Amino acid sequence: MEFETYKGFNIWGHAILQQEEVMQPERYAASGTITKGTKLIEASGILGFFDADDDAQLAGLDWARAWIDNHA
Repeated sequence: MEFETYKGFNIWGHAILQQEEVMQPERYAASGTITKGTKLIEASGILGFFDADDDAQLAGLDWARAWIDNHA
């Protein structure tokens, strides 16, 4: 999980390991979360699937930044 502060909000990018078949390569679902203080502001659903956990986390952070830019 990656965390940063953006325009006064706390944002997280999540990488959720997906294992549909044990013999297949690992894949990660991306999601994002936005909080301010202790209050949940918004959480995404699954944003997409990625081969690397870092890519999934970055997609979650990108989504959170875009949400803030359009709603705050």
